[in-house]
Amino acid sequence: MASRSAFRSAAFLCASLPRGINRRSSPADRPTLITMTSNVDTSSRMVISKKACVPPREVQEQITHSMPPQKVELFNSLEDWANDNILIHLKPVEKCWQPQDFLPDPAAETFNDEIKELRERAKEITDDYFVVLVGDMITEEALPTYQTMLNTLDGIRDETGASLTSWANWTRAWTAEENRHGDLLNKYLYLTGRVDMKQIEKTIQYLIGSGMDPGTENNPYLGFIYTSFQERATFISHGNTARHAKEHGDLKLAQICGIIASDEKRHETAYTKIVEKLFEIDPDGTVLAFADMMKKKISMPAHLMFDGRDNNLFEHFSLVTQRLGVYTAKDYADILEFLVGRWKVGELTGLSGDGKKAQDFVCTLVPRIRKLEERAQVRAKPRGNMRFSWIFDRELML
Repeated sequence: MASRSAFRSAAFLCASLPRGINRRSSPADRPTLITMTSNVDTSSRMVISKKACVPPREVQEQITHSMPPQKVELFNSLEDWANDNILIHLKPVEKCWQPQDFLPDPAAETFNDEIKELRERAKEITDDYFVVLVGDMITEEALPTYQTMLNTLDGIRDETGASLTSWANWTRAWTAEENRHGDLLNKYLYLTGRVDMKQIEKTIQYLIGSGMDPGTENNPYLGFIYTSFQERATFISHGNTARHAKEHGDLKLAQICGIIASDEKRHETAYTKIVEKLFEIDPDGTVLAFADMMKKKISMPAHLMFDGRDNNLFEHFSLVTQRLGVYTAKDYADILEFLVGRWKVGELTGLSGDGKKAQDFVCTLVPRIRKLEERAQVRAKPRGNMRFSWIFDRELML
Protein backbone atom coordinates (compact mmCIF):
# COMPACT_ATOMS: atom_id res chain seq x y z
CA MET A 1 0.00 0.00 0.00
CA ALA A 2 1.31 3.42 -0.89
CA SER A 3 1.89 5.86 1.93
CA ARG A 4 2.62 9.57 2.15
CA SER A 5 4.95 11.48 4.44
CA ALA A 6 5.82 15.16 4.67
CA PHE A 7 9.49 16.10 4.68
CA ARG A 8 11.75 19.09 4.18
CA SER A 9 13.09 19.60 0.68
CA ALA A 10 14.64 22.38 -1.36
CA ALA A 11 13.07 24.32 -4.18
CA PHE A 12 12.62 21.90 -7.07
CA LEU A 13 13.59 24.20 -9.93
CA CYS A 14 14.87 22.12 -12.83
CA ALA A 15 17.91 23.35 -14.64
CA SER A 16 15.79 22.85 -17.70
CA LEU A 17 12.55 24.50 -16.72
CA PRO A 18 11.93 28.23 -17.22
CA ARG A 19 11.54 30.34 -14.12
CA GLY A 20 7.96 30.33 -12.86
CA ILE A 21 7.23 26.78 -13.99
CA ASN A 22 7.68 25.05 -10.65
CA ARG A 23 7.94 21.36 -10.03
CA ARG A 24 5.55 21.70 -7.10
CA SER A 25 2.69 24.04 -8.02
CA SER A 26 0.00 25.26 -5.65
CA PRO A 27 -2.74 22.74 -4.76
CA ALA A 28 -5.24 24.59 -6.96
CA ASP A 29 -2.97 24.41 -9.99
CA ARG A 30 -1.43 21.01 -9.42
CA PRO A 31 -2.59 18.30 -11.84
CA THR A 32 -4.09 15.08 -10.52
CA LEU A 33 -1.31 12.63 -9.68
CA ILE A 34 -1.45 9.42 -11.70
CA THR A 35 -0.39 6.59 -9.38
CA MET A 36 0.09 2.87 -9.79
CA THR A 37 -2.43 2.11 -7.05
CA SER A 38 -5.75 3.56 -5.97
CA ASN A 39 -5.29 2.86 -2.26
CA VAL A 40 -3.21 5.68 -0.78
CA ASP A 41 -2.92 6.06 2.97
CA THR A 42 -2.65 9.76 3.84
CA SER A 43 -2.87 9.37 7.60
CA SER A 44 0.86 9.08 8.33
CA ARG A 45 2.62 12.46 8.16
CA MET A 46 5.99 13.40 9.60
CA VAL A 47 7.99 16.62 9.49
CA ILE A 48 11.76 16.28 9.78
CA SER A 49 13.22 19.23 11.65
CA LYS A 50 16.04 21.35 10.25
CA LYS A 51 19.48 20.02 11.11
CA ALA A 52 22.89 21.60 10.98
CA CYS A 53 23.93 19.64 7.89
CA VAL A 54 21.12 20.83 5.65
CA PRO A 55 19.83 24.25 4.55
CA PRO A 56 16.25 25.44 5.16
CA ARG A 57 13.71 23.36 3.26
CA GLU A 58 10.08 23.62 2.29
CA VAL A 59 7.80 20.88 3.60
CA GLN A 60 6.80 18.67 0.69
CA GLU A 61 4.84 15.47 0.47
CA GLN A 62 6.27 12.19 -0.74
CA ILE A 63 4.52 8.97 -1.71
CA THR A 64 6.29 5.70 -0.93
CA HIS A 65 5.85 2.14 -2.24
CA SER A 66 3.31 3.02 -4.91
CA MET A 67 3.90 -0.11 -7.00
CA PRO A 68 1.42 -2.92 -6.21
CA PRO A 69 3.28 -5.82 -4.52
CA GLN A 70 2.22 -8.27 -7.22
CA LYS A 71 4.27 -6.34 -9.78
CA VAL A 72 7.47 -7.21 -7.92
CA GLU A 73 7.15 -10.61 -9.56
CA LEU A 74 7.29 -8.94 -12.97
CA PHE A 75 10.81 -7.69 -12.22
CA ASN A 76 11.80 -11.08 -10.82
CA SER A 77 10.69 -12.61 -14.11
CA LEU A 78 12.98 -10.21 -16.02
CA GLU A 79 16.17 -11.47 -14.30
CA ASP A 80 17.41 -13.48 -17.28
CA TRP A 81 16.38 -10.76 -19.72
CA ALA A 82 18.33 -8.15 -17.74
CA ASN A 83 21.37 -10.41 -17.65
CA ASP A 84 21.33 -10.83 -21.44
CA ASN A 85 20.21 -7.33 -22.47
CA ILE A 86 21.31 -4.82 -19.78
CA LEU A 87 24.57 -6.10 -18.32
CA ILE A 88 26.03 -6.07 -21.85
CA HIS A 89 26.11 -2.26 -21.59
CA LEU A 90 28.77 -2.47 -18.88
CA LYS A 91 32.47 -2.58 -19.68
CA PRO A 92 35.03 -4.88 -18.02
CA VAL A 93 37.16 -2.92 -15.56
CA GLU A 94 40.33 -3.72 -17.48
CA LYS A 95 38.85 -2.13 -20.61
CA CYS A 96 37.56 1.01 -18.88
CA TRP A 97 39.38 4.31 -18.93
CA GLN A 98 40.57 5.56 -15.53
CA PRO A 99 40.99 9.15 -14.30
CA GLN A 100 44.77 8.82 -14.31
CA ASP A 101 44.68 8.32 -18.08
CA PHE A 102 43.85 12.04 -18.44
CA LEU A 103 45.85 13.60 -15.59
CA PRO A 104 49.51 14.45 -14.99
CA ASP A 105 51.43 11.40 -13.79
CA PRO A 106 52.69 12.06 -10.23
CA ALA A 107 55.40 9.40 -10.67
CA ALA A 108 56.83 11.03 -13.80
CA GLU A 109 59.76 13.45 -13.79
CA THR A 110 57.65 15.73 -16.00
CA PHE A 111 54.86 15.99 -13.40
CA ASN A 112 55.51 19.61 -12.43
CA ASP A 113 55.79 20.66 -16.06
CA GLU A 114 52.50 18.94 -16.84
CA ILE A 115 50.84 20.80 -13.96
CA LYS A 116 52.15 24.12 -15.27
CA GLU A 117 50.84 23.31 -18.74
CA LEU A 118 47.41 22.38 -17.34
CA ARG A 119 47.24 25.64 -15.39
CA GLU A 120 48.24 27.68 -18.41
CA ARG A 121 45.36 26.16 -20.38
CA ALA A 122 42.97 26.80 -17.46
CA LYS A 123 43.84 30.52 -17.47
CA GLU A 124 41.98 30.88 -20.77
CA ILE A 125 38.73 29.50 -19.34
CA THR A 126 36.06 31.87 -18.01
CA ASP A 127 34.65 31.89 -14.49
CA ASP A 128 31.14 31.06 -15.65
CA TYR A 129 32.44 27.94 -17.37
CA PHE A 130 34.16 26.90 -14.16
CA VAL A 131 30.91 27.35 -12.21
CA VAL A 132 29.17 25.01 -14.65
CA LEU A 133 32.00 22.48 -14.52
CA VAL A 134 32.09 22.58 -10.72
CA GLY A 135 28.32 22.09 -10.55
CA ASP A 136 28.58 19.11 -12.89
CA MET A 137 31.41 17.65 -10.81
CA ILE A 138 29.49 18.10 -7.55
CA THR A 139 26.51 16.35 -9.13
CA GLU A 140 28.75 13.43 -10.10
CA GLU A 141 30.35 13.31 -6.65
CA ALA A 142 26.96 12.77 -4.97
CA LEU A 143 26.98 9.24 -6.41
CA PRO A 144 26.31 7.56 -3.02
CA THR A 145 22.88 9.20 -3.09
CA TYR A 146 22.08 7.81 -6.54
CA GLN A 147 23.05 4.26 -5.61
CA THR A 148 20.91 4.64 -2.49
CA MET A 149 18.00 5.82 -4.64
CA LEU A 150 18.24 2.79 -6.94
CA ASN A 151 18.32 0.53 -3.90
CA THR A 152 15.03 1.99 -2.64
CA LEU A 153 13.21 0.60 -5.68
CA ASP A 154 10.99 -2.37 -4.92
CA GLY A 155 11.76 -5.51 -6.88
CA ILE A 156 15.25 -4.53 -8.06
CA ARG A 157 17.15 -3.44 -4.94
CA ASP A 158 20.36 -5.07 -3.80
CA GLU A 159 18.99 -6.90 -0.74
CA THR A 160 22.35 -7.91 0.75
CA GLY A 161 24.87 -5.40 -0.59
CA ALA A 162 26.48 -8.15 -2.65
CA SER A 163 23.43 -9.82 -4.21
CA LEU A 164 24.04 -11.81 -7.39
CA THR A 165 20.79 -10.79 -9.10
CA SER A 166 21.11 -9.07 -12.47
CA TRP A 167 19.49 -5.91 -11.11
CA ALA A 168 21.93 -5.73 -8.17
CA ASN A 169 24.91 -6.45 -10.41
CA TRP A 170 23.83 -3.63 -12.71
CA THR A 171 23.40 -1.12 -9.88
CA ARG A 172 26.83 -1.82 -8.37
CA ALA A 173 28.69 -1.91 -11.69
CA TRP A 174 26.89 1.21 -12.97
CA THR A 175 27.91 2.97 -9.74
CA ALA A 176 31.51 1.83 -10.17
CA GLU A 177 31.64 3.19 -13.73
CA GLU A 178 30.02 6.48 -12.74
CA ASN A 179 32.43 6.88 -9.81
CA ARG A 180 35.26 7.66 -12.23
CA HIS A 181 33.45 10.79 -13.47
CA GLY A 182 33.53 12.71 -10.20
CA ASP A 183 37.04 11.49 -9.43
CA LEU A 184 38.39 12.80 -12.73
CA LEU A 185 36.64 16.17 -12.68
CA ASN A 186 37.50 16.72 -9.00
CA LYS A 187 41.21 16.10 -9.55
CA TYR A 188 41.30 18.22 -12.68
CA LEU A 189 39.63 21.17 -10.95
CA TYR A 190 41.98 20.82 -7.98
CA LEU A 191 45.00 21.02 -10.25
CA THR A 192 43.79 24.16 -12.07
CA GLY A 193 44.03 26.33 -8.95
CA ARG A 194 41.05 28.32 -10.26
CA VAL A 195 38.43 27.16 -7.76
CA ASP A 196 37.94 27.13 -3.99
CA MET A 197 38.24 23.43 -3.24
CA LYS A 198 37.18 23.73 0.41
CA GLN A 199 33.88 25.37 -0.55
CA ILE A 200 33.38 22.72 -3.22
CA GLU A 201 34.09 19.94 -0.74
CA LYS A 202 31.61 21.44 1.71
CA THR A 203 29.00 21.58 -1.04
CA ILE A 204 29.54 17.90 -1.83
CA GLN A 205 29.17 16.95 1.83
CA TYR A 206 26.01 19.04 2.20
CA LEU A 207 24.54 17.51 -0.96
CA ILE A 208 25.20 13.90 0.01
CA GLY A 209 23.84 14.63 3.48
CA SER A 210 20.68 16.19 2.04
CA GLY A 211 19.95 13.37 -0.42
CA MET A 212 17.52 13.87 -3.29
CA ASP A 213 13.81 13.66 -4.00
CA PRO A 214 13.24 12.39 -7.54
CA GLY A 215 9.62 11.49 -6.77
CA THR A 216 10.13 7.85 -7.70
CA GLU A 217 8.12 6.43 -4.78
CA ASN A 218 10.20 3.21 -4.43
CA ASN A 219 8.65 2.34 -7.79
CA PRO A 220 10.99 0.93 -10.48
CA TYR A 221 8.63 2.03 -13.25
CA LEU A 222 9.11 5.63 -12.10
CA GLY A 223 12.77 5.05 -11.21
CA PHE A 224 13.81 3.78 -14.63
CA ILE A 225 11.90 6.55 -16.41
CA TYR A 226 13.74 9.05 -14.22
CA THR A 227 17.16 7.51 -14.86
CA SER A 228 16.47 7.32 -18.61
CA PHE A 229 15.77 11.06 -18.63
CA GLN A 230 18.69 11.92 -16.37
CA GLU A 231 21.31 9.92 -18.22
CA ARG A 232 20.36 11.69 -21.44
CA ALA A 233 20.43 15.04 -19.64
CA THR A 234 23.95 14.40 -18.31
CA PHE A 235 25.06 13.18 -21.74
CA ILE A 236 23.90 16.50 -23.20
CA SER A 237 25.42 18.59 -20.39
CA HIS A 238 28.85 16.94 -20.49
CA GLY A 239 28.82 17.05 -24.28
CA ASN A 240 28.22 20.79 -24.17
CA THR A 241 30.96 21.38 -21.57
CA ALA A 242 33.29 19.47 -23.92
CA ARG A 243 32.31 21.82 -26.75
CA HIS A 244 32.93 24.91 -24.60
CA ALA A 245 36.31 23.59 -23.42
CA LYS A 246 37.36 23.13 -27.03
CA GLU A 247 36.26 26.67 -27.84
CA HIS A 248 38.42 27.90 -24.94
CA GLY A 249 41.39 26.01 -26.36
CA ASP A 250 41.66 23.30 -23.69
CA LEU A 251 41.58 20.15 -25.80
CA LYS A 252 42.49 17.90 -22.85
CA LEU A 253 39.51 19.15 -20.84
CA ALA A 254 37.32 18.73 -23.92
CA GLN A 255 38.50 15.12 -24.11
CA ILE A 256 37.71 14.62 -20.41
CA CYS A 257 34.16 15.94 -20.72
CA GLY A 258 33.65 14.03 -23.94
CA ILE A 259 34.71 10.67 -22.51
CA ILE A 260 32.34 11.18 -19.57
CA ALA A 261 29.53 12.04 -21.98
CA SER A 262 30.15 8.79 -23.87
CA ASP A 263 29.69 6.81 -20.63
CA GLU A 264 26.43 8.64 -19.95
CA LYS A 265 25.21 7.79 -23.45
CA ARG A 266 25.94 4.10 -22.92
CA HIS A 267 24.11 4.12 -19.58
CA GLU A 268 21.20 5.97 -21.17
CA THR A 269 20.91 3.14 -23.70
CA ALA A 270 20.58 0.58 -20.89
CA TYR A 271 17.95 2.49 -18.93
CA THR A 272 15.84 3.35 -21.98
CA LYS A 273 15.98 -0.32 -22.99
CA ILE A 274 14.53 -1.31 -19.60
CA VAL A 275 11.61 1.09 -20.03
CA GLU A 276 11.12 -0.12 -23.59
CA LYS A 277 10.72 -3.65 -22.19
CA LEU A 278 8.22 -2.41 -19.60
CA PHE A 279 6.17 -0.79 -22.37
CA GLU A 280 6.22 -4.14 -24.18
CA ILE A 281 4.91 -6.23 -21.27
CA ASP A 282 2.86 -3.65 -19.34
CA PRO A 283 2.03 -0.70 -21.62
CA ASP A 284 -0.78 0.62 -19.43
CA GLY A 285 1.23 0.67 -16.20
CA THR A 286 4.26 2.14 -17.94
CA VAL A 287 2.46 4.99 -19.70
CA LEU A 288 0.76 5.86 -16.40
CA ALA A 289 4.18 6.00 -14.76
CA PHE A 290 5.61 8.11 -17.59
CA ALA A 291 2.79 10.64 -17.27
CA ASP A 292 3.19 10.66 -13.48
CA MET A 293 6.89 11.56 -13.70
CA MET A 294 6.27 14.26 -16.29
CA LYS A 295 3.43 15.83 -14.28
CA LYS A 296 5.78 16.06 -11.30
CA LYS A 297 8.49 17.33 -13.66
CA ILE A 298 11.95 15.81 -13.67
CA SER A 299 14.12 17.35 -10.95
CA MET A 300 17.87 17.38 -11.37
CA PRO A 301 19.82 15.02 -9.05
CA ALA A 302 21.60 17.91 -7.32
CA HIS A 303 18.48 19.99 -6.64
CA LEU A 304 19.32 20.08 -2.90
CA MET A 305 22.72 21.67 -3.57
CA PHE A 306 23.97 23.99 -0.79
CA ASP A 307 27.39 25.48 0.04
CA GLY A 308 26.67 26.68 3.58
CA ARG A 309 25.74 30.14 2.32
CA ASP A 310 23.39 30.21 -0.65
CA ASN A 311 20.01 28.57 -0.06
CA ASN A 312 19.22 28.97 -3.76
CA LEU A 313 22.54 27.69 -5.04
CA PHE A 314 21.05 25.14 -7.41
CA GLU A 315 18.78 27.75 -8.99
CA HIS A 316 21.70 30.14 -9.44
CA PHE A 317 23.92 27.40 -10.89
CA SER A 318 21.08 26.41 -13.23
CA LEU A 319 20.72 29.97 -14.50
CA VAL A 320 24.39 29.99 -15.48
CA THR A 321 24.05 26.65 -17.29
CA GLN A 322 21.01 28.02 -19.11
CA ARG A 323 22.82 31.23 -20.11
CA LEU A 324 25.84 29.31 -21.42
CA GLY A 325 23.63 26.83 -23.28
CA VAL A 326 25.06 23.85 -21.39
CA TYR A 327 21.65 22.59 -20.26
CA THR A 328 18.50 24.52 -21.11
CA ALA A 329 14.71 24.41 -21.13
CA LYS A 330 14.97 23.46 -24.79
CA ASP A 331 17.08 20.46 -23.84
CA TYR A 332 14.38 19.37 -21.37
CA ALA A 333 11.75 19.43 -24.12
CA ASP A 334 14.11 17.75 -26.58
CA ILE A 335 14.76 14.89 -24.15
CA LEU A 336 11.06 14.34 -23.60
CA GLU A 337 10.45 14.39 -27.34
CA PHE A 338 13.26 11.88 -27.84
CA LEU A 339 11.90 9.48 -25.20
CA VAL A 340 8.33 9.66 -26.50
CA GLY A 341 9.67 8.67 -29.92
CA ARG A 342 12.15 6.12 -28.58
CA TRP A 343 9.42 4.28 -26.68
CA LYS A 344 6.81 4.77 -29.46
CA VAL A 345 4.33 6.09 -26.90
CA GLY A 346 2.03 7.51 -29.57
CA GLU A 347 1.66 4.04 -31.14
CA LEU A 348 0.43 2.25 -27.99
CA THR A 349 -2.90 0.44 -28.33
CA GLY A 350 -5.23 -1.48 -26.02
CA LEU A 351 -4.84 1.01 -23.18
CA SER A 352 -7.35 1.59 -20.39
CA GLY A 353 -9.24 4.86 -20.15
CA ASP A 354 -6.66 6.26 -17.75
CA GLY A 355 -3.88 4.89 -19.92
CA LYS A 356 -5.23 6.72 -22.97
CA LYS A 357 -5.40 9.96 -20.98
CA ALA A 358 -1.80 9.46 -19.84
CA GLN A 359 -0.75 8.73 -23.43
CA ASP A 360 -2.41 11.91 -24.66
CA PHE A 361 -0.85 13.96 -21.86
CA VAL A 362 2.68 12.76 -22.59
CA CYS A 363 2.37 13.00 -26.37
CA THR A 364 1.08 16.58 -26.29
CA LEU A 365 3.38 17.85 -23.53
CA VAL A 366 6.39 18.85 -25.65
CA PRO A 367 4.66 21.65 -27.61
CA ARG A 368 3.13 22.96 -24.38
CA ILE A 369 6.54 23.07 -22.69
CA ARG A 370 8.03 24.88 -25.68
CA LYS A 371 5.20 27.43 -25.66
CA LEU A 372 5.61 28.03 -21.93
CA GLU A 373 9.33 28.54 -22.42
CA GLU A 374 8.71 31.06 -25.21
CA ARG A 375 6.36 33.02 -22.95
CA ALA A 376 8.83 32.85 -20.07
CA GLN A 377 11.59 34.22 -22.31
CA VAL A 378 9.37 37.14 -23.34
CA ARG A 379 8.55 37.94 -19.70
CA ALA A 380 12.09 37.36 -18.44
CA LYS A 381 13.63 40.22 -16.48
CA PRO A 382 17.30 40.92 -15.82
CA ARG A 383 18.41 38.66 -12.98
CA GLY A 384 21.39 40.64 -11.79
CA ASN A 385 24.66 39.21 -10.56
CA MET A 386 25.57 36.59 -7.97
CA ARG A 387 28.74 35.73 -6.07
CA PHE A 388 29.73 32.06 -6.15
CA SER A 389 31.78 30.68 -3.28
CA TRP A 390 33.22 28.01 -5.63
CA ILE A 391 35.23 30.70 -7.45
CA PHE A 392 36.35 32.64 -4.35
CA ASP A 393 33.17 34.76 -4.26
CA ARG A 394 33.76 36.26 -7.65
CA GLU A 395 30.61 37.71 -9.18
CA LEU A 396 28.82 36.36 -12.25
CA MET A 397 25.88 37.48 -14.28
CA LEU A 398 22.89 35.16 -13.89
